[in-house]
Amino acid sequence: MKLSLPFIKKPPVVAVVRLSGAIGMAGRGALNDTSLAPVLEKAFRKGKPAAVALEVNSPGGSPVQSSLIGARIRRLSEELKIPVVAFVEDVAASGGYWLAAAADEIWADDSSVLGSIGVISAGFGAHEFLVKQGFERRVHTAGKSKSMLDPFRPEKEEDVARLERLLEDIHENFITHVKTRRGDKLDADADLFTGEIWLARRAQELGLIEGIAHLKPKMQERFGDKVKFRRYGVRKPIWSRFGTALAQDAVAGLEERAAFARFGL
Repeated sequence: MKLSLPFIKKPPVVAVVRLSGAIGMAGRGALNDTSLAPVLEKAFRKGKPAAVALEVNSPGGSPVQSSLIGARIRRLSEELKIPVVAFVEDVAASGGYWLAAAADEIWADDSSVLGSIGVISAGFGAHEFLVKQGFERRVHTAGKSKSMLDPFRPEKEEDVARLERLLEDIHENFITHVKTRRGDKLDADADLFTGEIWLARRAQELGLIEGIAHLKPKMQERFGDKVKFRRYGVRKPIWSRFGTALAQDAVAGLEERAAFARFGL
């Protein structure tokens, strides 16, 4: 006699990956492709999740690291046929929005700040200070552009023009990414690529996000009340809390706070 047991269906699982902080900066927990690669691989591949949810809270940072992380998310999603849903917390601006746009859907809180689809380069000029203090700057190069935008020398028009071309090219890459990912959802009549930022309701009107929602209730609405959440993040080794690593983290923390402060956070 064969005993038949009723089929027990396991509840769906949503893998949650937190993307918080400035992108590409030094320090523990920094967002870069190297540190996130094993986290994303595990989140997508372990146990065949019903979806991967991204908790995004980033003011931006390195355009290259933003692109690398976003491309990895897309590769895994398409290879494994797993949908990706981004949930924005305080801010998804500049590179932070690049990461959010790697998802199939973007949701945010009413007061989330989004956008800043632009590129910035900032620095200081100290050549007048050196002259007043009696210092003489001596630079020798092989290649006339090797000392481009040296902060201890007066700006040259040709150097500024060269930098502007670089920024414009990176900006075009950003625009292409957003248009590719958001497609017809974007407001065709709005100028979305000036570097402006918006709160979530306005971002929704412009097609930059799907709407207002939080991670747990939205995933329960989609997958049922019994959905399970499995969290993944970058592990921080205990020895990184001491010595030069601690000092590096302190500096990185100040830089990160300055990046968030640009958005009033």
